Amino acid sequence: MNQFLAGGILRNLLAGMVAVVMAVVMVPVTAQDQKAEALKMDRSKILSQPGVFGVFTTYKWLPEWYELPLSERMDYVSRVMELIKKHEDSVLVDVYLTAGLGGRSDFFFRIHSLELAKVQTFLREFRQTAIGKHVEVLDTLIGVTKPLNYITKERLPELYAGLASATYTGDVPRYAIVIPVKKSAEWWNLSFDQRLVEMKAHTLSTLGYMGSIKRKLYHSTGLDDADFITYFETSDLIAFNNLLTSLASIPENRYHVRWGDPITLGTILGPEKVVRVLAE
Repeated sequence: MNQFLAGGILRNLLAGMVAVVMAVVMVPVTAQDQKAEALKMDRSKILSQPGVFGVFTTYKWLPEWYELPLSERMDYVSRVMELIKKHEDSVLVDVYLTAGLGGRSDFFFRIHSLELAKVQTFLREFRQTAIGKHVEVLDTLIGVTKPLNYITKERLPELYAGLASATYTGDVPRYAIVIPVKKSAEWWNLSFDQRLVEMKAHTLSTLGYMGSIKRKLYHSTGLDDADFITYFETSDLIAFNNLLTSLASIPENRYHVRWGDPITLGTILGPEKVVRVLAE
């Protein structure tokens, strides 16, 4: 065979092999990858976008935790903060202090991510830390954020405008409240228009409280035993009590088979401060 011809064949063969390898290694960037890169755990975006998973996990210290020396407990706190830092590009972690506000728990996590598996990885690694080995998991709730389903600009423009314009004007929130909700089969068998009527009454009863109470809804049907996780922040617990009383008195409440059980109330201090308070 001509030497130049053989050399050309070899070069073509090598080029083809390189192309195949590059095709295997260079995985196409998906729309989900682009979305993840765009949000990149930007707090304001993560907490306002649909399609974000929210996981709530509630913990109670095991008795042997308080038998450890204080210096050792404080060292373990720094390990948890390092873990939160390690995963900051994939999960957004908030920690709330519940000790003293209820007998069941001492603290809870609220974790957001575009991928539920990322939350699972963080929680698995947390359980491997010294603090994770000294707590009991009391409850876990899983949900995902979605766009408004009932009160939309097309269906109820005036109510939608009122909802969209309602802004929080209170002090920096001191308290967080988590309430899981499950609806009855009767609710899900209502027509959409019937449910829309109920949700219109629900929304009207809440509008007057939005200046003093922040709220966020997570959809849980099929992901958890609940159908919804309702999360609130406020510094005015009297207004919050009035809001819940108002919601309890509307017809929609007849379709609840679970409303709380438990209701989790905690203070908002920031992850490091909460963990340090608990370690003292």
